Amino acid sequence: MPISNLAKAKEVLHNVFGYQSFRQGQSEVIDAILTGKDCLVIMTTGGGKSLCYQVPALCLDGITLVISPLISLMKDQVDQLLTNGVEAAYLNSTQTLEEQQKVEQKALSGQLKLLYLSPEKVMTSGFFHFISHCKISLIAVDEAHCVSQWGHDFRPEYTLLGGLRKTFPNIPLVALTATADPTTRVDILQHLKLQDPHTYLGSFDRPNIRYTVQEKFKPTEQLIKFILSQQGKSGIVYCNSRKKVEEITEKLAAKRVSVMGYHAGMTMQERETVQNAFQRDNIQVVVATVAFGMGINKSNVRFVVHFDLPRSIESYYQETGRAGRDDLPAEAVLFYDPSDYSWLNKVLLEKPETEQRQIEQHKLQAIGAFAESQTCRRLVLLNYFGESQQQPCKNCDICLDPPKQYDALVDAQKVMSVIYRTGQRFGLHHVIAVLRGLNNQKIRELQQDTLSVYGIGKDKSQEYWISVARQLIHLGLIRQNIVNHSALQLTESARPILRAETSLSLAMPRLSFSATAYVQKQQVNHRYDKDLFARLRFLRKQIADKENIPPYVVFNDATLQEMAEYLPRTEDEMLEINGVGERKLERFGELFLNLINEHLDNRYS
Repeated sequence: MPISNLAKAKEVLHNVFGYQSFRQGQSEVIDAILTGKDCLVIMTTGGGKSLCYQVPALCLDGITLVISPLISLMKDQVDQLLTNGVEAAYLNSTQTLEEQQKVEQKALSGQLKLLYLSPEKVMTSGFFHFISHCKISLIAVDEAHCVSQWGHDFRPEYTLLGGLRKTFPNIPLVALTATADPTTRVDILQHLKLQDPHTYLGSFDRPNIRYTVQEKFKPTEQLIKFILSQQGKSGIVYCNSRKKVEEITEKLAAKRVSVMGYHAGMTMQERETVQNAFQRDNIQVVVATVAFGMGINKSNVRFVVHFDLPRSIESYYQETGRAGRDDLPAEAVLFYDPSDYSWLNKVLLEKPETEQRQIEQHKLQAIGAFAESQTCRRLVLLNYFGESQQQPCKNCDICLDPPKQYDALVDAQKVMSVIYRTGQRFGLHHVIAVLRGLNNQKIRELQQDTLSVYGIGKDKSQEYWISVARQLIHLGLIRQNIVNHSALQLTESARPILRAETSLSLAMPRLSFSATAYVQKQQVNHRYDKDLFARLRFLRKQIADKENIPPYVVFNDATLQEMAEYLPRTEDEMLEINGVGERKLERFGELFLNLINEHLDNRYS
C-alpha cells in the first residue's frame, strides 16, 4: 500500500473507529480497494468485514453504496457509524416518502459518506435515475453468498446486482461474506461480474467459540440447566418451529429467565420490540426460529443454542457466529437427536426432484455427519469450508472430553434381541421401554411383558440405552425405517454381533450435560478489575437508554474489559483503548474517565 494510502487509512481507523491496528486481512483488502480493484472478501463473522469498506469509504471522495439484505442490519450499522461521527444513512421500505427524499437530498448534496440499500431498492429504475446524479466512489455487496443457489440463503434478486457493473464500470466493487464454500465463491465472481478481483480468503476458525454437541435425552431440562448456568449472559436459542419457540419461551420464563420469543408469525412491530429489547440488554435470551439474527450486530452474545438440527453447516456456522463477536469466550451448543435428521430428510424427499433438492440433501447430510462425528468439531467445520486442518482445537466437546470406548458387545446384543423379539415393528422409545421392563399399557396389551427379553436392560437408564441404540444406527447395524414410523430393524451386519462372532466397541454414553464444566482453554483476560467492569457496564446501560441506542454501540464488552485492565485516567490514555475513537471520547469519555478515577481513588484511599 502506498504510504499516503496507508497513513490515511490508519488515521481513519484510529481517529474514527478507535482501533490501534488493522486485523489480519483488512489492510490488504483496503489497499486493493484504494487502488481501484474489485475484491472478494471471505472473512469470519466478527473478523472485521465492515471496516474493509467503511475505512476506504472515509478515505475516498464521494459516496459508498452498501447493499445489505436486512433492514435491521442496515439500521444497526448506520447507528454505529453515526455514533462514531460518520455521515451515514439508509433507504428502505420502513421510511416514509418524505424521509427517503431527505436521505436522497443528503446524498445529492455530497453530505453522505455511506448509503445502505436493499437489493430490491437498487434494481428499481427510480433508484438508477437518482444515483446517476451522485458521486459514487465504492460499491459493497454484503452477505454476498445470497447470490448463489449453493449459498444457504439464496436470494434471486441478488443475481441481478451484476447490472451495477454496467452502470458503474470503473467503480471498485467489493463482495463480502462470512460463509462461502468453493462453489459459492465461483458463483459470486460470475454473478457480480467482478473484474480481476483481489480475493481474500480468511480463516473460518472462530477460536473463541467452544462447540458442543449434546445428545437429546430430556432436551428441555438440559436447555434450562444450561441457560441457568450462564448467569444472565446474553444468548440465542434456535428452534425449527414456531410452536416450539412458544413452548420453550414459556418454560424458560417459568424459571425466571429474562426471555422473549421471536418468529415469522409475529407482527413486524412485535418482532422489532423483541429485537430492540435484546440489543439493549433488557432481556437475556431470545428463543427464535431462523427468522431471527441476521440483522443482529450485538457484540456481547455469549452463547447460541440450537435446540434442533439446522439444515446445513453454513446455517449452523452463521448462526453460531452471532456469539462472541467481541472475541471474548462464547459457547455454541447443539442438541441432537437423529430423528430430527430423519424428519428434515423426509421433508426434503417430499419436494420435487430438482437440482436444488439435491443441493439441500448434500447440505443436510453434511450437518448430520458433523453432529454424529467422533472427531474434533472444529476440524469438521473447517475442512467442510476447504480450510485444511489436522490439529484438534482443544475447545470442543470431543477435544475436552474425548469419548471413552468400552466393550459393548453384550449391550448391543440386548438391544438387537429386543428389536428382533418384538418383530422389528417398533420405534426407539418402545424398544427401550421393553428392554428396561417398563410396566405400561401398550406393552401389556401386546403381551410383550412375557417375552424373555423383557427387562434385560433394567439396570441401565433410558438415556444410556438411547445412546447405545443411536450408535448402533450410526454404525449401520440397525436402521430406522422412515416409511414405517421409524421402526428399528436389524441389518445384515447385525448377524455376527448377535452370534458373538466379532467384537464391538462403542463410545461410553454421556448422560450429563457437561459443557460448562470443561476447563476453559482459551486465553481469557483474568487481569481486569471485575468490580470496575460491572460498574462500567452499568454506566454504559444508563447512557444507552438515555441516547436510545443499544449498549454495545456505546462501547462493547471487550473495550470495557480493556478499560478495567489498563485503567486509563486521562483522555490520551483513553484513546489508547481499542474501540475508543475521537468522537466517542468526545461524547462519552468524560463519564467513563470520572467513574474510573473515582473507583481508583476509593480503592487507594
